[in-house]
Amino acid sequence: MKNGLTQEELADRSELSKGFISQLENDVTSPSISTLEDILQCLGMTLSEFFAEVPQPPQIVFGEEDYFEKEDKELKNMTSEFKERLANGETLDDILPEAFAVVREASKRVLGLRQYDVQFIGGMVLHQGRIAEMKTGEGKTLVAAAPVYLNALEGKGVHVVTVNDYLAKRDKEQMGKVYEFLGMTVGVIVHGQDPQTRRAQYQCDITYGTNNEYGFDYLKDNMVIHKEQMVQRELNYAIVDEVDSILVDEARTPLIISGPGDKSTHLYSDANTFILTLKPDDYEIDEKQKSVALTESGIQKAEVY
Repeated sequence: MKNGLTQEELADRSELSKGFISQLENDVTSPSISTLEDILQCLGMTLSEFFAEVPQPPQIVFGEEDYFEKEDKELKNMTSEFKERLANGETLDDILPEAFAVVREASKRVLGLRQYDVQFIGGMVLHQGRIAEMKTGEGKTLVAAAPVYLNALEGKGVHVVTVNDYLAKRDKEQMGKVYEFLGMTVGVIVHGQDPQTRRAQYQCDITYGTNNEYGFDYLKDNMVIHKEQMVQRELNYAIVDEVDSILVDEARTPLIISGPGDKSTHLYSDANTFILTLKPDDYEIDEKQKSVALTESGIQKAEVY
């Protein structure tokens, strides 16, 4: 028995996964397929196209046993190997099964948690830039680990967007252990950090933060005079936690940022000084309209002033 699974159990899981996918592809009369077909129809996609794009979990299950015997150092070296393969022309989809299997093994060793096959399906959906809906307690944080690691291999940066600073720091501390075990750098953006600290956090392979912090940093970067003053790196790939809240509810409140005004404020003090020179017959007060207007004498004094 290796890490809780024997070879026979591993094979059984693979057969179950194969059978499940085969049933979905063939049993078009099942309620779940009918619902799936309706959803895909709205997206302009057929069942065959959907299953062609989604890598099958058995590939990852079969690959899992390859990493049982590896030492920690060997497992860490897989990150360098993946990066080299990408540099030689392979795509993220080509290495997806192996990268996901490496994350699963690292999660078991570092956190004592092992992703289920269905969680990997959710990870594949996130990798494709789609929305994966999960209920509370189904392990959303663990689901995101594999696609985050996979896309960070390109070296262009990955942003994980959360709804508040607490979740950003918690997820960074928890899942960061897995990524750092695999040789990745992990940062977090929270309120109160100075520009130098923020720039360093953004340069990490994986960066956690809230939608507001990312949004304001983006606005500030568009207001700087010199490129060296910018804190964010080139935008590449992001996973948004609670996407309905952030992209729908939170989006109703615009992010507004202002810079220094172009006009001098001395006009206000000048106007106040002029008002102090006026006499009661230089202006008229309309209490009903709550307004004040200059009389002829007041206008003449204003022109002279």
